[in-house]
This record gives sequence, structure tokens and C-alpha cells, in this order.
Amino acid sequence: MKYYLIAGEASGDLHGSNLMKELKIADKNAEFRFFGGDLMQDVGGELVKHYREMAFMGIVNVVLNLKTINRNLKFCKSDLLEFNPDVLILIDYPGFNLRIAEFAKQNNIKVFYYISPKVWAWKEHRVKKIKEVVDEMFTIFPFETEFYKKYNFDVHYVGNPLLDSISEFNKRALSKNHFVVRNNLDNREIVALLAGSRIQEIKNTLPLMVEISKQFPTFQFVVAGVKSIDIELYKTYLRDLPVQLIFDQTYDLLNNSHTALVASGTAALETALFDVPQTVIYKMEGGWPVDIVMRNFVLKTVGVALPNIILNKIIVSEYIQMKMTVKNVKAEMEKLLFNDGYRKKIFENYKRLKELMGEPGSSKRAAQKMVELLKS
Repeated sequence: MKYYLIAGEASGDLHGSNLMKELKIADKNAEFRFFGGDLMQDVGGELVKHYREMAFMGIVNVVLNLKTINRNLKFCKSDLLEFNPDVLILIDYPGFNLRIAEFAKQNNIKVFYYISPKVWAWKEHRVKKIKEVVDEMFTIFPFETEFYKKYNFDVHYVGNPLLDSISEFNKRALSKNHFVVRNNLDNREIVALLAGSRIQEIKNTLPLMVEISKQFPTFQFVVAGVKSIDIELYKTYLRDLPVQLIFDQTYDLLNNSHTALVASGTAALETALFDVPQTVIYKMEGGWPVDIVMRNFVLKTVGVALPNIILNKIIVSEYIQMKMTVKNVKAEMEKLLFNDGYRKKIFENYKRLKELMGEPGSSKRAAQKMVELLKS
């Protein structure tokens, strides 16, 4: 069968690649065409648009890039019709993907959504649109089943694909000594800096991370670089500073880190699953007006960090928008770095988080269910 997939960011590329691997096993004649990234391309098929051309975040940035976004939408629609797949598989990235889902539905193309948009956190009104244009929804968090049930929409809960990725990583993980030598690190404890996978995220979070690194010279701070981002962007903030930059080794970095400072997103959950105490930061354009709107009118969950949302309580501190200051983050980092009791409580909450997340195998379960539905 023919599969057209759309992933608009790095995490979607990761999950899309794992899903494609399993689809190839479940369907020996699988043929792929996709918007995605290097990981999906490594699996095979035709990459028609890289996610680095699509990763626009924040209201201001989206408005400034409307021409590019509309051009991508137009191209995707024509390419989708030309390929004429048996199914369109959308991976998160709702702003773009729901518009393509509507177009696909109008043209009698079956639509599967893998990894639900976070409508339970904000933009709950999107559920109506999802019910209209999505044939089958595949969810990765246990609470999503009950959420959608409120709207009389049955979904397929398949478990979280991060567990698959981490399970695969553990088979080839470097020893700490090998990791340190390979990257010319010293013997100090490591603090991982995960500044995000998009240009605007890095611009908004890395400067603060660098300032924090100056406050704790007895630790070595290491940035998890993303190779789809131009190295010159990182160098803009890291020049002449004793902060290391390594590319595409995020899991090895987390696996050998004492603590982490993380831009909110999938990385916060990955950090928790690696048992690394963390604090989460995030900032978009708009300053205090966006801060007020988000906190009082948009956000529907206990916080923005996935570990907090899944457990429905604050287990890792968040410093978002106007609260993302050097003073606030420094105070939190002091506890994370030096307070053993504070760290122990985080580890206990991480244990509960892992129990709720379940077992690996979600990519396989999703692929098998998709093929089963398409053949029935």
C-alpha cells in the first residue's frame, strides 16, 4: 500500500521513522512519500519537504512566514493528489496537518492521525474539526482516551513511541567514559542544555542557558545540537565560553548527565525517562501580554511540561515567558545540582511517570493496527 506521511518537526521525524520501520514489516509492499526529516529518509521512500522548511513557532513568527506556509500547503495538496495514497498519516503538527486532513477528506483520501494534537492542553475547539476530518486517531498518552470519549470519539491508544526510541538506544548506548572521550569532555558532572530543535526556540532559550552556565563553574554544560540547525546560530551564543556543543547525541548526553535545563516539548519527557532532574523553560514572542493570555485563557492543564501534564501535578519546575529569568532559573538549578533530597523526590515522581507510560512497542502496535484497518 501507499503511505503519505507528514511530520513537521524533529520529534515527528523520530516517531515517523519508527512507525515507517514497523509499517514495512506489517506491509511488505509499503511505499512511502513524506514531509519529514533525515530519520524518515533513512528508512526509505521519497522525502519531498524537510521539516526545517516548516518549523515556525509562535504567533509572530507564523504571521511573518505566512507566504511560505501557504506555499507549503499548496504544494502538499497537489503532491498528495498526484501520489494518491491509500492513507494519509499525520504526525502531530496540528496547524498544518488539520488543514491537509480537511483537504484529504474532501478528496476521499483516508486520514489517520498518529500522535494527537495537544487539544487537551489548549485549543480544545479543534476536537470538532478532528472528528470531521480524521478517520482514525492513534494516541500516545493514557489520559487521551478519556479526553476524546467526552466528545464521543473513539481512539486507538498504542502507547508512547519514545519508549521504543529509548529501548533501541539502550542497545547501543555509549559508556560514560567512551562518551566523555569521544566528545573531549572532562571529569566534571554534566549539565545537559536542550535548547529546542527550531531556530526561534534556540534564539529564545540558549542565551539564558549560557548565562546559567556561568553561575556553576564546577559543572560542565553541554548543548545538545541539532544538525538541521546551522552551527553558526549556536556559535553566536557560545563564542569564547566554556560550553561544549555536540550534535545529534541527545540520548547519549542525557544518559550521562547529572541535571538538565530543557526547552519545553518532547525533550522534557525524554529527560524524565532518562531519570535526569530538570527544570523546563520556554519563551515566545509577545512578552507579558502573551504570558497573561496563555496562563489565564488558553492553557487547560496543570503546566506545560509533559511530565507535569501526564502526572497532573508539578514534578519539575517550569519557568515560562515572563518567569523565565536568570534569577528564577539559577535558584532552581542550585536545588537541582546540590540538594539530594530535592533530587530524590524528582526521581520518585519519575518512577510513577514511567509506570503510567507503560511498555515499549507502540510503533509496532500502531503500524499493525493501521494495516489491519486498511485491509478490513
